[in-house]
Amino acid sequence: MKNLDVITFGEPMAMFYANEVKPLHLVKSFSRALAGAESNVACGLARLDLHVGYMTKLGNDSFGKFIMEELYKEKVDTMGIRFTSEKATGMLIKSKVVEGDPEVEYFRKNSAASTLNVDDLSEEYFGQAKHLHVTGIPSALSSGCHEFSLAAMRYMKQEGKTISFDPNLRLKLWKDKQTMIKEINQLACLADLFLPGMSEAEILTGLSTPEEVADFYISKGVKTVIIKLGAKGAYFKKDSEEGYINGFAVEEVVDTVGAGDGFAVGVISGLLDGKTIQEAVIRGNAIGALQVMSPGDMDGMPTRSKLDEFIEKQHKVHNS
Repeated sequence: MKNLDVITFGEPMAMFYANEVKPLHLVKSFSRALAGAESNVACGLARLDLHVGYMTKLGNDSFGKFIMEELYKEKVDTMGIRFTSEKATGMLIKSKVVEGDPEVEYFRKNSAASTLNVDDLSEEYFGQAKHLHVTGIPSALSSGCHEFSLAAMRYMKQEGKTISFDPNLRLKLWKDKQTMIKEINQLACLADLFLPGMSEAEILTGLSTPEEVADFYISKGVKTVIIKLGAKGAYFKKDSEEGYINGFAVEEVVDTVGAGDGFAVGVISGLLDGKTIQEAVIRGNAIGALQVMSPGDMDGMPTRSKLDEFIEKQHKVHNS
């Protein structure tokens, strides 16, 4: 087994996205791709030449095989993936839009990934990684998945590894809003780096400014809080450092899905590369911008050369 820079876990799905701008029930032609917040991050980090491990359970079906092939193509380590014949792999369908967010329908209830539990946690596999990235989505799938998330974070913390957490709130996956807030905050307080969007932060804390939100989580032991502010960029706070970093100009918003995952890729890779917090946030903003200009959930995830080129070009435009 090779050492890993980052490990993550979650539910990758087969996604069918519409090829025509129509309500989903009228669409006749779809294309297929890999989807899932954590697989987006895993593939994005792998494209930046980081060694990334991914842990999940897949159904022993054609969608499960498709996901394995896609992860393999992206050079993501799949040693942590388990197959089961008892449950199916999750899937989703997504509409094509000219503006605004697409319509998404999930078919993931009782999926293979939702059966993850603490017995599936391989400390040997997780222990190879320097950094763990977690989102709030697995916790919404089942109590077993929530326990797995807690156990993985506690183990990595005990081993002195760093942990990032993106709440990725999906209210429709949760039993109710109160349970979501309680369980997401439980996970957030185990992280070194917390990456909410401002609207998510308001739901989780009831607070209305980035500064108040950052102070709330830092008082609970989180070391760094970075709050995504959409087109405006992001706010960060770490120790005595804090500030706003402007977003990048976007020519045309094609699809907003995956922008937050792109932001996480930029920040995590930047920090692992030894960049300052400001430089890491700039990288996050850059990949978020590339993502919204691309149609698929991870089509905008760049290689290192494309990322550097985009940042340099934007800085030239800004300074001219």
